[in-house]
Amino acid sequence: MTVYEADVPGVGRKFELEMDDGARAVVLIHHDGRRELFKRPSPDADSEKLLGLSSERARQLGSILSGAYFESVATEDLSVPLGDSIIEWTEVPDDSPLVGRTLGETNLRGETGVSVIAVQRGPDTHPNPDADFTLQAGDVLVGLGTREEHAALAERC
Repeated sequence: MTVYEADVPGVGRKFELEMDDGARAVVLIHHDGRRELFKRPSPDADSEKLLGLSSERARQLGSILSGAYFESVATEDLSVPLGDSIIEWTEVPDDSPLVGRTLGETNLRGETGVSVIAVQRGPDTHPNPDADFTLQAGDVLVGLGTREEHAALAERC
């Protein structure tokens, strides 16, 4: 990635970063600490202002962008204390064969390997639903299982 730097007389300093798509991200740092963020679709195009930040907000945003608050990981390399199991959310579509059936009738755990540990229905969460819990269209199943088991659950839904 190429970064271009230039003094802007009476204003401050400008930095332009070439992006993968040919566009440029432009950061203008004013002498008083304010920052302005622009986007240029191409090197010859006019800049479009995206936002202006105080020096404090710019430092906060910079910390977030640098990963100081949260650093993403490759999910395939993710290691959790649940072994190979992960928690995922699967929505029950309107035309699902599970609609109107109880969890016991669906035998989801036996057929897919996923344990339904909660059901989100609108704003309500139903933790540890029992076998008599009847599924409705739009329910979101919170399940515990391996990636392969979750794929089987998605196919059932």
